[in-house]
Amino acid sequence: MVAYFFHFGRPEMDTPELRKNGLLKGLGRNIIILGLVSFFTDISSEMLYPIIPIFLREVLMAPRFAVGLIEGVAESTASLLKVLSGWVSDRTARRKPFVVFGYSLSSISKPLLALAGIVSGWYIVLIARFLDRVGKGVRTPARDALIVASCDEKNRGKAFGLHRSMDTFGAVIGPLIALLFFWLFSREGGRASDPAPYIYLFMIAFIPAALAVFLLVIFGREKRGAGLKGKAFSFKDRRLISKPFYTFLFIYGIFCIGNSSDIFLILKAKYLGFSLRTVILAYVYYNVVYAIVSTPAGWLSDRIGRTKMLIIGLLVFCGVYVGFAFVGTEYRHLIWVLFAFYGVYTACTEGITKALVADTASQEVQATAMGLFQTMTGVLAFFASLIAGLLWEWDKTHFAAPFFYGAFFSGCAAILFIIYRKKLK
Repeated sequence: MVAYFFHFGRPEMDTPELRKNGLLKGLGRNIIILGLVSFFTDISSEMLYPIIPIFLREVLMAPRFAVGLIEGVAESTASLLKVLSGWVSDRTARRKPFVVFGYSLSSISKPLLALAGIVSGWYIVLIARFLDRVGKGVRTPARDALIVASCDEKNRGKAFGLHRSMDTFGAVIGPLIALLFFWLFSREGGRASDPAPYIYLFMIAFIPAALAVFLLVIFGREKRGAGLKGKAFSFKDRRLISKPFYTFLFIYGIFCIGNSSDIFLILKAKYLGFSLRTVILAYVYYNVVYAIVSTPAGWLSDRIGRTKMLIIGLLVFCGVYVGFAFVGTEYRHLIWVLFAFYGVYTACTEGITKALVADTASQEVQATAMGLFQTMTGVLAFFASLIAGLLWEWDKTHFAAPFFYGAFFSGCAAILFIIYRKKLK
């Protein structure tokens, strides 16, 4: 492993002989490089994600609707772009240019946020978040197709699990850096409305983002898949919409209808009396569990089958949401247990669903399939969060309805995966 890190710049080191044993068995150099790229990018992004709403309201004095507008535009842009960028990647049979361009756009957005603090313009935050999510929409399908092309077919679960693990460790470190930064600022007697610390933090966040792009440009290698190579394409084309792929997409879509934003878990913890700092630490704790379990879960999916692991993940999700529905103030310490199991659920589904997409879609259209899957999950997540928000307003006594809603659909999806498991092979 050490030799791999010190020599990943040398093409001759990316050999089957080097990858015969241990953690890297069946994995190409790109898996490690893309993992490091996601690690540094998530440090940068997650350093800022929790504080942007505070920056908008307390520093820029943005109206309340602006926060929802910015996040709505950002996330919908990323979701809708994924299927288009995946299709173009397959048409051109190229991966790396899309990945580099996407990560570059995201890195540029950090100095733009600093500019918003200098000129006191919340509209610049909108532009920055838009560029950041455009970058995510452009890069993600091509990156996932590049992961597929850089590992053995029998080790796809481990490859995506390792990538998610490295990505999530970045999501753990980022918020901790922000907490430390603002703790040091508060010791100096700074005011919450002072734009200076936010500007400094945005510029600091640019460093790991730029490092991620540097690693990708210098050490990432193109893996030309079959691709469409200029051929006409239709979504009725059996090269993409094979029966197993269609079955998987349909059943997982049922789950997505109930899979609302994680913000509702955080809101429930806050409702039970957790302080803002404790809530952030609980979310970091969830990410630690997620990061630790992701690689073993991916490896296990290569051994026992991805559908079995996905069913386990959905059943854990169902149990966690029922727990969030019932937990009350007197048992609020159980929130820590529920967040831990929520990390297990994510580890058992996030990377494994992408491996299932790769298994059930033709090699010719891997990026298009990834984009279609990610667009579907993004769009349905929007409606799931909207419905959960309405249920949250309706059930103002215990705030349990959104969690029962999510548990119901995850249970339905798990049952359907059990029934149609053999049809996904």
